[in-house]
Amino acid sequence: MATITKSVDVALAPGPVWDAVRDWGHVHQRLCPGVLTDCQVEEGARTVTFANGLVARELIVTVDDGTRRLVWSVVGSALLTHHNGAMQVLAQGQGGRIVWTADILPHDAAERVAGFMDLGCAAMKTTLEG
Repeated sequence: MATITKSVDVALAPGPVWDAVRDWGHVHQRLCPGVLTDCQVEEGARTVTFANGLVARELIVTVDDGTRRLVWSVVGSALLTHHNGAMQVLAQGQGGRIVWTADILPHDAAERVAGFMDLGCAAMKTTLEG
């Protein structure tokens, strides 16, 4: 199993950053516009559309306000046989830090997933600081 961890520091307090992360049904607007073009919500899940046309159905595992942590799992993917994602918002100086971890199979998908995560981190920084 491959584990990918990315982080991004943002010049915004952890509270407002968490508010955007925990609003999981609007990820395409509040966190990653341009990287994600759509998000459809059903009870306990979301289906996100990436700018390149890739579509992923994500089950929401937990939204933990106490630890400011969101966990989800991609299901039914042609690319991945296993995916567990977690995003946590931490205090970092005067701002916040988003730590994003993905555990995936197959291992050889790691480079592609890491690329999506890099794009997402850049979009989150731009969007949250904008």
